[in-house]
Amino acid sequence: MMLVLVAAGSVFFPGLFLLTKQSLKQLMGWSDGEAAVVSTRLVSSVQAVMASSVGFIITSSCRDVIEDRHWLTDAYILFATPYFAYDIYAMFLCYRHKMQVKGHEEAELSGGSKLAVDYLRREVLMVLHHVFMVTFCFPASLLWRQGKGDYFQGVLFLAELSTPSVSLGKVLIQYKQQHTLLHKVNGVVMMFTFFCCRVLLFPYLYYAYSRYSSLPLLAVPLVAPWQCNLGAALLWPLQLYWFALICRGAFRLFTRRSKNGHDSSPTNQTGRH
Repeated sequence: MMLVLVAAGSVFFPGLFLLTKQSLKQLMGWSDGEAAVVSTRLVSSVQAVMASSVGFIITSSCRDVIEDRHWLTDAYILFATPYFAYDIYAMFLCYRHKMQVKGHEEAELSGGSKLAVDYLRREVLMVLHHVFMVTFCFPASLLWRQGKGDYFQGVLFLAELSTPSVSLGKVLIQYKQQHTLLHKVNGVVMMFTFFCCRVLLFPYLYYAYSRYSSLPLLAVPLVAPWQCNLGAALLWPLQLYWFALICRGAFRLFTRRSKNGHDSSPTNQTGRH
């Protein structure tokens, strides 16, 4: 059953990407790169909705945060793990299209090796995050937990609630739609969901365990499994860093609009991110 779920995820996410990309090319007349960008964000959003739904079901079903179990926990871990491997390649396709749009054809002429190196250098944190999810979080969640803490795993799934707004924001920026009302509303939703579901995620996990065990909050890291502390120590700073980037982008967009507030030119009011 384990291999079946892993195989299903390995087929589902790349298959949905290819199906969406071909459909967009046929129906919208988009280029391969344009269709790849939107398809990547769509698949990310689908995965996020699935993970968030599973997380909600698990957290609402587990009364005992340590002992209660739900069959969806291990099942979705197995099914979703291949997504992170697929997404590394999908993000590379997006990066390649971005470079093509900017006119960096020399990367293509060099056989793609320079482009791949540039991609890994520019997206090193995201790539390392995905590799860490597969190589560490997968065995930690499936094997080292020994059937304990399904509630906490469900909370971790809920972190994906922020992904659809992040994906939509990237698509809007890709197509120079920063001036639209949709971009403004999506930006507010993105900041709120990212802060609640990712920045506050790890403090909440330690708080929930402190309530369960009747321990002071600061004493929880001393008794928590080392895998939990290591995962939090590596993943939480990433969330703080990405949230800081989101806030910086929002601040730059706001200040740019303020400076151009008296200019009625649509070109001036549509800034670059």
